[in-house]
Amino acid sequence: MGSEMNFSKAFAPCTLFTLSDSSLVVAAQSGVHQAYVELCLRHREMVFRTVHRITRNLEDAEDVLQESWMRGFMHIRAFDGRSAFSTWLTRIAINAALMLLRKRRSVHEYSLDQTLEPNHPRIPEIQEPGQNPEERFLAREEQLLVRRAVRRLPPRLRVVVELRQTQEGSIEDIAAVAGISVAATKSRLLRAKVALRRPLRHL
Repeated sequence: MGSEMNFSKAFAPCTLFTLSDSSLVVAAQSGVHQAYVELCLRHREMVFRTVHRITRNLEDAEDVLQESWMRGFMHIRAFDGRSAFSTWLTRIAINAALMLLRKRRSVHEYSLDQTLEPNHPRIPEIQEPGQNPEERFLAREEQLLVRRAVRRLPPRLRVVVELRQTQEGSIEDIAAVAGISVAATKSRLLRAKVALRRPLRHL
């Protein structure tokens, strides 16, 4: 309590905007709510643009932004500074946006860009189930297997794969949303295909 009071006195609202992100993180982790608010407002536009590219809907993007702020606030003490705060918050927002899209999609296509590397097997697409009950069952089983395999990927690979699954744009669009270069996007997608080959080889 004493530490929180000291931080509150040291960081008056009128001076928060002059502090660096790292100083604001320290204050937020010590219980200064205004410091966390300042961090979120500081990076609002960048995070909003990112989630809007994913959701392609202003209201959904605003909802995701608010949810990511809340999630970040709940886990701010776990932020270890290994990445920039803006990167950490953007990653939370991307995950929230992807989760929103997954909930809304009734039919999922799980495919990566076939032109990246012709010698590598492509992840199978889950087509819309037909009328045959057996085919519907097999399609659902394949869908579950692909989901589980993707969730086991390292975070950096999983993000680009999930963006590829939910975005209709080009590799350049995926790179812009993920905040990485086109070359890095292609590399991560290719590495993901290799990593997914074993669990999906029987599909």
